[in-house]
Amino acid sequence: MKLKIDAEGHAVLQDGKPVYLHDDGREIAFDGAQAFGKIGQLTGENTAYKKRFEEAESKLKSFDGIADPAAALKALETITSLDQKKLIDAGEVEKVKAEISKAFETKLAEATGEAQALKQQLYAEKVGGAFARSKFIAEKLAIPPDMVEARFGKNFAIEDGKIVAKDQNGNKLYSAANPGELAGPDEALELLINAYPYKDSILKGSGASGSGADQSGQGAGGKKSISRAQFEALDPAARVSAIKGGTAITD
Repeated sequence: MKLKIDAEGHAVLQDGKPVYLHDDGREIAFDGAQAFGKIGQLTGENTAYKKRFEEAESKLKSFDGIADPAAALKALETITSLDQKKLIDAGEVEKVKAEISKAFETKLAEATGEAQALKQQLYAEKVGGAFARSKFIAEKLAIPPDMVEARFGKNFAIEDGKIVAKDQNGNKLYSAANPGELAGPDEALELLINAYPYKDSILKGSGASGSGADQSGQGAGGKKSISRAQFEALDPAARVSAIKGGTAITD
C-alpha cells in the first residue's frame, strides 16, 4: 500500500482522511480517529463478558489433578461417620466410592456447562452484534444481517476477547488500512465477500435489473426482499435464515 498523491505532489484526502492505494488498485481512506475510537468501544463492551468467562475458568481449574480438595474432604467425613462393621462389607465401600464419583462428576459438569454458556453468550454479543451493526452490510449488501451471519458467521471467532476473522483456509485476515493489524469485522467481511463466488448475487444493485427492480432489499411496507437468483445463490443455512426471517423472494 502507498499514499495516493495528486499531480501537484500532495496527499489526496477523502472527507479529510488520507487515501491509500492497495496493491490490487483499491482505494482506502484511513480514519485514524475512528479506528482508535472503535477499539476503545469494543474493549469496554468486552470487559464484563471477559470477567465472567475468567471466573468460570477459575472454577474449572479447581478440578485439575487427580483429586479435588472439596470432594476428598467430603469423602473423609463420610468414611469417618460410617459404622466400622459396615466397612467390612465391600458392597458398602463401593457404594461410598460411587457416591463420591457422582458428586464430583456433577460439579464438573455444572462448571463446564457454565463456561460453555458464557462462551456462547460472548460470541452472540460480539460477533452477532458486529453483523447487526455492520455499516458494510447496511450500505453494500442486498440481504439482511442475519442471512449474512448465517453464511459468513463461521469465519469469525473470539480469541483473547477480540473478534478474529479467517478465510476459507483458516488463515487470519489482516487489515489493509492498518498493516500488521488484524482486519476489523467490517473490513474482514468485505474481504470475504470479495472472495465469495456469488458476490454479485448479494451486492446491492447487482442481483436484479430493470426499472421495477428493488435495489434496496426492501419490498412494500418495508418488508425485506431478494430476487430468486440471489436466494438460490445462498447456501442452505442462509436460505433457512431468510425464510425464518420473513424475507420475500421475488421472481
